[in-house]
Parts: sequence; C-alpha cells; structure tokens
Amino acid sequence: MSATSDAPLALIGHSPQAARAFREVGVVALSVPGDDLGPVLEACRTLRFTGALVHPSREVAVAGAVDLDPDARRVGRVDAVAFTGGAVGGGAHGTYSLADALMDALEESGYAARGASALFLGGGADLARALPLVRLGFEHVGVAADSLPDAERFARDLPASLRAFAVSRRDPALLSLAERADLIVLTGGSLPAGLLQPYHTLADLTGQGTTGTSGAAHLNLSSLPTLRLSRQLLHATGQRYRPEDLAELVGMLD
Repeated sequence: MSATSDAPLALIGHSPQAARAFREVGVVALSVPGDDLGPVLEACRTLRFTGALVHPSREVAVAGAVDLDPDARRVGRVDAVAFTGGAVGGGAHGTYSLADALMDALEESGYAARGASALFLGGGADLARALPLVRLGFEHVGVAADSLPDAERFARDLPASLRAFAVSRRDPALLSLAERADLIVLTGGSLPAGLLQPYHTLADLTGQGTTGTSGAAHLNLSSLPTLRLSRQLLHATGQRYRPEDLAELVGMLD
C-alpha cells in the first residue's frame, strides 16, 4: 500500500470489525451510521473525513444524498464518496467504481476486446453497471434484457459509433444474436439453454453462471473484488492501493 493520510475514512453501513481491519493495515477508518445520511455526511465533512466507503445495502440511499459522477448517475448507486472543500462550503461527490474495476479486470485477463463482438445479458439495473465495458473497443454489442423496451433503453446509452442490437431475453432471436458474439457478459439472471458455444468466452458477473459442457472459455474475474476496492479507496482517499494488498480487507467488507 501507498503512504496513507491521517484523515479518517468513513465506513457507511459497514461493521466495526471492518473498521478495525483497515486500521490494522494503517488506514484510519471509522464505522458511521447508515441512516439519516444528510447529517451523517455533513458531520463527516465537518470533521474532515477524507471520504467514505459505502456498504451495498446503502448504495441507493447514499446516491440520493451526494453529487453523482456519470457512472453513479447511470446506475443510481454510490459505493465511494469523496469530501471536498473543507469544513465550510465543500461537497460530497459519489462514484460507482464497479465500471472502472470491470475494465481493469477485463484488461488484466488479457482478453482482446477491441474489434470483438459482445452480448450483455441481464435483467435491469445490473445491465447498467456492466455497459461501461463497451469503452474497451467492442465493434458490435447486443443487449438482452427482460423486455424489449428495457433492452432498447440500455442500448440507447451506448456510443452512437457502436453498432448495437437490442432483444428480449425471451425472443428466439436471442440465440442468433449470441451466435455473432465473441464475449457473453452475464450481469443478471441465468444463461438460456444452448446459448453458449465453444467459440464463446463467458464473463460471469453473477457468480452463478457456468460454461457447463459447452466448451466455452470462462473469463477469470477473481481479481474483481480487490480491483474494485482499490478503485473505491482511490476515489475516497486520493491514495493508490495495490489490489493484491486488499484481499483480506475485501473479505471483511462483504
């Protein structure tokens, strides 16, 4: 880890045990209440906390109490907050670090995304969390959601230069769309039977998907939790932490 500041880090909704785990590695962290967020955030800023990490159970609530960056606004969630401007006239700025962490994980895996085709398969807000992966240079992207209007709504958020196709998960055309994809990104729900083929690579963000007997490759995203925590800490503290040093802390924050 890099050198740390003496300014404390707030843990919103996390346990006191998590705070102790941070302090054991030299990060001054304090667990703060996850309710009545306006006064809590104002107190953190007044007391010159550097930032805050947010438990998943409080991500939506915190999003309604801070200024949001584009990734946080897209999903309506915040997992890290930075306090700026000191005790007077400052602000609280929230991000949702999963998007950047996903890109880090995909790049670390060595997968060649540029020029490839991808199919994003999900159910709702989980799709919005993964769609920033299109920044990696995919040429064609398919979006499959529970309904065609949902899929079309997410497809409209993609860059205009990208060839995008939207389909309902229940539409028989999903299988033909999958046939044109190199990478299948499962963000929610389950994989339809027969969708995976031997030439596919599966990026499973649910922890439940398997390649089964399809012969498809499985993208290794085991580093995603530590990469995400590293991104959260960078936003909340301004300090860079090596993901490999954060494995034990990730376990305490789950």
